[in-house]
Amino acid sequence: MAIDFELLDDGIAVITINRPEKRNALDPAHFALLADAWERVRDDDAIRVAIITGAGDKAFCAGGDLKVSAAGQGLEGNKSAIWNSRRNLMLSRGLEIWKPIIAAVNGHCLAAGMHMMMATDIRVASPNAMFGLTEVLRGILATNGGTQRIMRQLPHAIAMEMVLTGQPLDAETALRYGFINRIVPLDQLMDAAIESARKVAANAPLALQAAKEMLLRSRDMSLSDGIRMETFVAQFLHNTEDGKEGPRAFSEKRKPKFTGR
Repeated sequence: MAIDFELLDDGIAVITINRPEKRNALDPAHFALLADAWERVRDDDAIRVAIITGAGDKAFCAGGDLKVSAAGQGLEGNKSAIWNSRRNLMLSRGLEIWKPIIAAVNGHCLAAGMHMMMATDIRVASPNAMFGLTEVLRGILATNGGTQRIMRQLPHAIAMEMVLTGQPLDAETALRYGFINRIVPLDQLMDAAIESARKVAANAPLALQAAKEMLLRSRDMSLSDGIRMETFVAQFLHNTEDGKEGPRAFSEKRKPKFTGR
């Protein structure tokens, strides 16, 4: 079993679901390993941005491992587990990571793979990528934000059709709806994701996290509340070392040296 974790220069973490023989489907053991990887991204100050991708050229993540589900490894033996909502927190369920996350979608992105991808911030995809919430085809529900994020990220009728039919979108259609940022050839996918990550990581870490949090929270706040919160967060950033370094570097016509302080 493998969830590969690599820390590149410039504070870029690359998480790879390395189970291509199963189309990078996730069983409970891999879900737990992935949860550990996301906690490392959240907690390690050396990490400024993360990339999530899948191994091989067929799938980003085909969802949960249905063979495990079919074997009956569910809640039958422990109904109270449904209320243990803080166990194995994931990017798509409960884990707050304010560092930017980039998805490099290298093929089929289905079910649990879609839940995770929809919790990312920037998305690049290969031409063979497919995006689907296929749970209804198996008699189950898209959870971990599956039914919640899709309505925020796609037009109403498109989201409804995807969830109620279980049929996926191809990469070109996803791009047309603004669901992904760009399509690049498969052999250039990681280069494109890393290039985007470097552009992000070049900025002040605290400002990046503040900006991401404000953008996401704007969906649940009134405009006046959001503007008020902006004011307080902006004042905090002005008083950080990076908040002083940025204007100073600009006036001195040099590249800023951000430290996350």
